[in-house]
This record gives sequence, C-alpha cells and structure tokens, in this order.
Amino acid sequence: MRHATLLDLADEHGVRLPDSLREDWPPLLSAADEKGWFRFQRLYDLARSVLRTESDVRRLVTEAAEDEAAEGSGWLEIQVDPSGYGGRFGGITAFTDLVLDAARAASDSTGVGIAVVIAANRTRHPLDARTLARLAVQYAGRGVVGFGLSNDERRGVIAEFAPAFAIAGRADLISVPHGGELRGPDSARACLDDLHADRLGHGIRSVEDPALLARIVDARTTLEVCPASNVSLGVYATPADVPLRTLADAGARVALGADDPLLFGSRLLDQYETARHVHGFSDADLAELARGSIEGSSAPSDVRKVLLEGVDGWLSS
Repeated sequence: MRHATLLDLADEHGVRLPDSLREDWPPLLSAADEKGWFRFQRLYDLARSVLRTESDVRRLVTEAAEDEAAEGSGWLEIQVDPSGYGGRFGGITAFTDLVLDAARAASDSTGVGIAVVIAANRTRHPLDARTLARLAVQYAGRGVVGFGLSNDERRGVIAEFAPAFAIAGRADLISVPHGGELRGPDSARACLDDLHADRLGHGIRSVEDPALLARIVDARTTLEVCPASNVSLGVYATPADVPLRTLADAGARVALGADDPLLFGSRLLDQYETARHVHGFSDADLAELARGSIEGSSAPSDVRKVLLEGVDGWLSS
C-alpha cells in the first residue's frame, strides 16, 4: 500500500493512525523479541484496517500493479490471508473473488501479470490453515498459484501445518512458506522437510548452516530475500550485514523482494540498489538476481520468456 493511500483511506474512514504511520513514517521497527514483533504486527493490522470497501481493495491492487510497472517488474504475486478480511467483506470466498477480480482488472490496465498466493497464519490453529488450503484449491488455475504460511515464525509448530500444505500440493499449488529469518536455519529446514517448500519467504539465515544451504542450492529452492526487511526487523544490524553475497556466491537462486514497502519504506528497486551499492553486485550479478526472480515465479512460460529476454536485453545494452 502506498503511504499516501494509507493516509487517504484512514481519513476517509475515520481510522486513527499513530504518529509512526503519519508524520514519523516509515516507523522504526525491530522484531528481535516478541515485544518488537507485537509492535510491528499492530502497525500492520492498523494499516490493513483502513480497507473497508470494495473500491478500497481495488485501489490497493491497482496501485500495487502500477508501482510494479513503474519499477520495471512484469510479474507480481500478491500474498493474502482472506481470513483477515472475511468478516468485513462477506466471507473468505467473497473476499478471494474480489481480490482476484481486482487483480485481473489491474493486470489489464498495467500490463503486469498478477497471481495470488493464499497464506495461512501460523499463530492460528492448523485447522484454520486447512480451511484456507481448501479455499486455495477451489481457485487453482483461476488466479491462485500457491499456498503460504506467514506471521511470526517463532510461533506455531511447522509440522502441524503439513496437512494443509498437502491439500494445496495435490492441486499443484506451489508451497511458499515464510521461514529462515527470525528463527534461523532450523525454521527453513522444517519448511523444506514438512511443507516441501518450493520457495522460502526469506530463508536468509540458511547461510548459518552450510549443509542446509547446499541442499537449497542443489534443489533450486528459491529464496525470497528482502534486505530492507531483514534490517528493519533487527535480523541484521545494517544492510551490509545481510549475507546476500554469500548466497549468490554459493549459487542459490535468489528473488529479491521488498516484503512490505509500506512499513519498511522501500520498494523493489531499492533492494537492487542495495545489491549494487552495498554488496558490490555487477550488472551481470543483478541480471542473475532478476533471472532468479523470474525462474522462481509461477509465471506462465510465455511470460517468463518475455521477461528473461528483457533481462538479457538490459544486460547486453
């Protein structure tokens, strides 16, 4: 969500925002302990709460696609937990219909391909995750491409969510849980072992376990690395501490992402700037990062071909 949109919708719907989401934006964050994560989650939920009408949701999705297009991105996968909105939008099925319809319209108007990942909340009961997995299966092939697991990875038992991911897997939805950031390499390993992850949301701390990193490289598991998020949440002290170069040198497939531009104050292009100016990535290195994001996506083969050709064209120029 754009910061300006957050302010507009908050004012329109009478939602009181703290200074950290108004004058002092972006907020100073840390999730190194549970108190820090609670503050981050509170701000996240406050931002979500400004979505009150169908037009609000459509505006959010359209602007997200417009911002992606402006930064040169040709494919966007939006992750959403419908259970967080169902009560306000007529249930989880109605809300999913709304998001998918908004995505189709935004894709038509911007030229950016858009798909949806339905994600369960690891702080809720695993049976809730099974409900969401069945919902995702209903829309497999109709805009939903994957199933994820989000929220504080220090909460919940990853193995208990395996039945939900099995439901999604039987419909050929990709497995995209968060892991390997706040809780370390054991979390990433559990996502691979129990949830058969195709991509890992973050996975950055796999560098702390050479055997695990080698496994990720060999399996071509994509790591969704979000440098600004890692620093904002206190996983690493500075951008230079994020082990992006270590992952690249090991041969890991990395898809750079911004995680949550609203709360972290930086978008996708900023992550590539960090790779270049902080980590010393060359043009060829940056092109490889872009290829990793395309190859690790669920984009159709014809879209991948066009996007990969665009990367090659950029590099050759």
